[in-house]
Amino acid sequence: MYAIVEIAGHQFKVEKDQKVFVNRLATEEGKKVSFDNVLLIGDGDNVTVGAPAIGGAQVGAKVLKHLKGDKVIVFKKKRRKGYRVKNGHRQALTEIQIESIVASGAKPVKEEKATPKKEAKAEPKAAAPKAEAKPAKKEESTQDLSSLTVAELREMAKAKEITGYSSMKKAELIAALS
Repeated sequence: MYAIVEIAGHQFKVEKDQKVFVNRLATEEGKKVSFDNVLLIGDGDNVTVGAPAIGGAQVGAKVLKHLKGDKVIVFKKKRRKGYRVKNGHRQALTEIQIESIVASGAKPVKEEKATPKKEAKAEPKAAAPKAEAKPAKKEESTQDLSSLTVAELREMAKAKEITGYSSMKKAELIAALS
């Protein structure tokens, strides 16, 4: 069984008991981490592809150690100009070992914590739009006009019998129509 999972901004094809070097994770050595953004799971002939991620799938791993990668030399030169710049870089990495790949039934930790906060904040926001219902309609009409093309705006100006619409720019047409 293998999985393609997004870890620290990069996608990796991982299998159970595989060691992987990823960008530095903010987790202590010896701790276990889980990654919910599983993009694909393959088990023999069965391949499950997410859109974009598979719901309930999870990859569990253990942080083995933090280290620095090999040095990368960046050398820039422009011939006959006397320009030479040499820079070096060592990437901060974390070595992890994949312990488990769960296809379904995993509970996302982040969503459970975020749900009560969203419900608590949704109630005060519900009262505010009722008081500002009329100004919102005016903003929507101007937003609708700005999303239209110049040709569509000219047709609307022609229907409203506005003169000189053929030489107007988009901003002028929006101002004339609103």
